[in-house]
Amino acid sequence: MIKIIWIVALLFSVVVAKDMDPKKLENSCNNGDMDACFSLGKLYDNGKGVRQNYQKATELYQKSCDGGNLLGCNNLGALYEIGEGVKQNYQKASELYQKACDGGNLNGCYNLGLLYYNGDGVKQNYQKAAELWKKDCDGGNLLGCNNLGTLYKIGEGVKQNYQKASELYQKACDGGDPYGCNNLGFLYYNGEGVRQNYQKAAELWKKACDGGNPSACGALGTLYEGGKGLRQDYAIAKEYFGKACDLGNQLGCDGYKRLNNR
Repeated sequence: MIKIIWIVALLFSVVVAKDMDPKKLENSCNNGDMDACFSLGKLYDNGKGVRQNYQKATELYQKSCDGGNLLGCNNLGALYEIGEGVKQNYQKASELYQKACDGGNLNGCYNLGLLYYNGDGVKQNYQKAAELWKKDCDGGNLLGCNNLGTLYKIGEGVKQNYQKASELYQKACDGGDPYGCNNLGFLYYNGEGVRQNYQKAAELWKKACDGGNPSACGALGTLYEGGKGLRQDYAIAKEYFGKACDLGNQLGCDGYKRLNNR
């Protein structure tokens, strides 16, 4: 199944301040270091080194955003979107994501695209979502490439183009995004935008499954069960169905139960 990936992109990997000691960060933040304010906000957001406190994270993200730190604007937008530390407010989230995106923060562009796609806090606009995800993808954000590929696959906001979808999924997959690999696997399985190739689909789904994508694990189990693109093997099929089920995939649970009762 190919669908839009609903992952709110937060800045967890980017560490601006070298010293992540909460007390030192607080002192630096109080002295006007906006990077330190953002980093301290992340600690409160994640509960690392301090007791988790979304309200405190909100205050610190707000201070860093007001001081020009776009990472803070994006993460503050995420808290408004999901309603942690503040009352849920999609319009406020969209304004913060817009500020981050306008400043060149790709996660802000990606998240704003989700709001436009779903019509949360802004008027639903698939074309605007496509534009934002293109900007995101061109800048190297793989989730944007995957979602833009899906828009080309289903023809929302752009003219339906399976070949373009395959190119975007390939870009995401090559960059290590399991969602892109999974979706490209479905194109090869169905022969959409590419020549039908069950073996290629199996290779892509294995890569995606190894990356933790539950849909790919279930699809791979189906290939092993039916012997499409690889040698039929019920034991391996059951293994992949089980992995998919453990990750919350219903197709995997059904497949595991079916083979377990053989």
